[in-house]
Formats: sequence, C-alpha cells, structure tokens
Amino acid sequence: MLTALRSLAFMSIFYPGSLLFVLAAMAVDLVAPRSIPRVATAWSRFHRGCARWLLGQKVRVEGRLEDGPYLYILKHESMFETIDLLCLLDRPAIAAKRELFDIPLWGGIARRYGLIPIERSAGASALRALRAAARATTAQGRAICLFPEGTRVPHGESPPLRAGFAGLYVLLGLPVVPIAVDSGRVSPRGKFMKRSGTITYKVGKIVPPGLDRNEAEVRVHAAINALNEPL
Repeated sequence: MLTALRSLAFMSIFYPGSLLFVLAAMAVDLVAPRSIPRVATAWSRFHRGCARWLLGQKVRVEGRLEDGPYLYILKHESMFETIDLLCLLDRPAIAAKRELFDIPLWGGIARRYGLIPIERSAGASALRALRAAARATTAQGRAICLFPEGTRVPHGESPPLRAGFAGLYVLLGLPVVPIAVDSGRVSPRGKFMKRSGTITYKVGKIVPPGLDRNEAEVRVHAAINALNEPL
C-alpha cells in the first residue's frame, strides 16, 4: 500500500511540475536562451528530489565521473537516468532519436538545450550533421551521452549494442566512459509502481579512442552490464 501511495504522489507532483518547467523554459527562451541549461538542470534536480523524498530512492555513484568532452555510454533501464543525467554531469548533450524532437513544446527546448538528434537512416547527410553537432558540443567542453541499447531494457537483461555506438565511437574519436545503472530494480520499465531503494551508477574503466570497433564494443558492453543481477 505504501509503495502505491508513494508512486501516486510522485506522478501527481512530478508530471505537473515538469509542465511548469517546460513553460518556464519557453519563457526563458524568449529573453535569455543561454539560460535554458539552468532551467533543464533545475528540472533534473526537481526530479531527483521527487524520487528521493516521494519514492524513497537514493542515488549512489561508484567510481569517478570525468569532466570535459567524453563520450558517456550508459545502461538504460528506466526513465530515471535519462532525466538524472543532468544532475550527474555538467550540461551533458544527450544523443536521442530524431523523432523525439518532434514532440510539441519539449522538442524545441531540447534543441536549444543542445541535445543531439540521431537519424535512424544514418545516411551521409545525417552523419555530417551528427559530426557537426558533436564537434560544436565538445568545443564547449561538454560531454556527449548515448544509451546504446536504443530503448529501456528490463533489469538483468543485456542485449547487444546497436550499431549507433560503434559509428559514434569511430566518428568522434573521443575516450569512452561506460556506466552501468540498475534503476530497473526499483523503477521497472512501463510500471506504475516504483519501489524505494538505492539506484547505483557504476563507472567503468575508460575505453580509449582508436581501438578496433569490435573490441571497443566488447569492453563497453561488459562495463554497462556490470550491475546486472536477477530480480
């Protein structure tokens, strides 16, 4: 019963609050667009606060998070880490499916924040646009983040990485920081009920640029699945 009440409280406060943050970002965009990252970070902190005080979910980081233009590759088990990244890192640019940028209101703000759209077609023009966006991001000293599984996966599962990771690895030539996440233990994909507990980020060893792409994939795949345990 307590879990259900906490989950209901979270939905009743976080989602209406998120709409207010979107509206605030739209207003800020009219007068001071450079301040949009601050609004986005405040929204992420609001989300973490709701998770902590309404759901009883704490956050633990094992390992060192690097500053600067790295390619962060993360396990993806729930919505939690997609929002919490803005708390975890300093203004990270998240590579996301192009379709997400067509969402009314949110899509425009996402572009202005500096998220990087990825075209599924991966044609020559799409790769050129991706390279240009990535270079502009790293020139600002910002990290780029990617969820290489493409979608949320249940905790304990380890599907192969999609082709997008290897392409970005070769294209960008950045050191890779792989991170395992076990958020699916307490916030299962597609489930209303969210449990209390600790969500752990486990930072793996840096994968240097220039490796054979298959070797890079093997290292990253092992690192992002380091917290896999059956529920």
